[in-house]
Amino acid sequence: MSASAEIYDAVIVGGGPAGLTAALYLARARYRVLVVEKDRIGGQITITHEVVNYPGVEKTSGEALTATMRRQAENFGAEFMAAEVTALQLDGTIKQLETTRGKLQAFAVLLATGANPRRLGFPGEDEFRGRGVAYCATCDGEFFTGKELLVIGGGYAAAEEALFLTRYASKITMLVRRDAFSCAKSIVDEVCAHPKIKVLFNHEIVRASGDARGITEAEMVNNVSGERSVYQAADGGSFGIFVFAGYVPNTALVKDMVQLDAQGCILTDANMQTSIPGVFAAGDVCVKPLRQVVTAVADGALAACAMEKVAARAHETTGLVPKVPHAKRSAPEQARASQVVAAENAGTFISADMVEQLNAVFARMQSKLILEVQTSGDDKGAELLAAMQELAALTDKLNVVSVASSVPELPCVRLLREDNSWSGLAFHGVPGGHEFTSFILGLYNAAGPGQSVDAADLAKAQAISKPLKLQVLVSLSCTMCPDLVTATQRLASLNDLICAEVYDVNLYPQLRERYQVMSVPCLVVNEEHVAFGRKNLSELLSYLSSLGLA
Repeated sequence: MSASAEIYDAVIVGGGPAGLTAALYLARARYRVLVVEKDRIGGQITITHEVVNYPGVEKTSGEALTATMRRQAENFGAEFMAAEVTALQLDGTIKQLETTRGKLQAFAVLLATGANPRRLGFPGEDEFRGRGVAYCATCDGEFFTGKELLVIGGGYAAAEEALFLTRYASKITMLVRRDAFSCAKSIVDEVCAHPKIKVLFNHEIVRASGDARGITEAEMVNNVSGERSVYQAADGGSFGIFVFAGYVPNTALVKDMVQLDAQGCILTDANMQTSIPGVFAAGDVCVKPLRQVVTAVADGALAACAMEKVAARAHETTGLVPKVPHAKRSAPEQARASQVVAAENAGTFISADMVEQLNAVFARMQSKLILEVQTSGDDKGAELLAAMQELAALTDKLNVVSVASSVPELPCVRLLREDNSWSGLAFHGVPGGHEFTSFILGLYNAAGPGQSVDAADLAKAQAISKPLKLQVLVSLSCTMCPDLVTATQRLASLNDLICAEVYDVNLYPQLRERYQVMSVPCLVVNEEHVAFGRKNLSELLSYLSSLGLA
């Protein structure tokens, strides 16, 4: 075995605040550490537009805070991989991880996989998901501009998101099932004083109903008096329901391996170690009384210190010492460089800290691609063309051609093969925000070899014998959209009968209206079947099978 090439001291599954902190601590201690993240680095906090309670930082956004954390970790030598961990073997000194980009080995593993919004299960929730029921204010708030909203929940997330939604909604009614909020008085006072927000304590939703327009009626109950009432918008039209009722931990990967509590959260000891030696957990995936960035980073720091000891013992017992990359900069150099990078990259598509990762992807691409930019000559088209030219300037694997067009949904970039045939992949808009990584994965999948695919899924994908048009409507601020985008693009790259076109829905209101989209991601199959929510490749194939299409 080649230690330097095949093994890490630690692999961190998940790139949120907990994982980033652990990476920083381990890399600074000169251990070889890899962060594997299937979505965009930063986790759930990236959708929080304002963070004001992180010590030492007066005010910032979740995205900016975690971007700084990543730079800190990288500057000490931490490595990052955009991939999904699909299987684990956690027995013994050397842990085995299977990912969509190959196999990994490590002495210690940190599970920092976070959590997803909890669904309540009231009648109408599934029926109107994406057409009135939503779970992310940042992703979906704009769809409800001028409408009334019900916001369900009494914790910090519900309060913070309700305040955020006031910039769009005409009126907000909060349903809190207890007799008080369960968050800091400062934000409670702000919510209660806001002229657009009305709070109903001891209230729960019973059902939601409506018609083709969306939700037009919601039944509520006072859980103290038992009295029921029906909510309708003042104008008689549709309204939205935002659910912020906690989170479900992402523990499916290890549910039959490590010890969990009744809610599915991972149980750990004081050092964040799970029931399996050498396997740790941190952040929202753990049992904990408070889920905040500050507790996540504390978990990550505790876990990292314990993981250092596991790695050090493994060096002695196995004789294997992973080769650690050189740290990029000292702390003072890092601070100065961050200022320079921020100044140099103002208004550019690709920041300096992305280049190394992009080069790694380009080096693995087997064939060249043509980025065909279709525009109508407007400003957004010019922005897309400049972005693609900036990307292509990094490698000889990409070439950009510009084509004037008058077809709908412009601007658009189509991924063409060297022979000018269409790969089936296209993006309508400028693939920034959370869709940047999925766009790069699209290039990798189109050029080959692409992300690894389970044999059963590969067989199903290649067995599809009729043309499929997959349209994915996304918001660039949505953390859940990239999963579905990547799945559809991978499917299209495996079968020439399938195309996958992605749309920044905020640029194309006609599509939003046509498919009654009030939440993202939205999948439209053959311009007929509409579904909402994230899906991986297996789940996408199962959905297509349910339609009789796969």
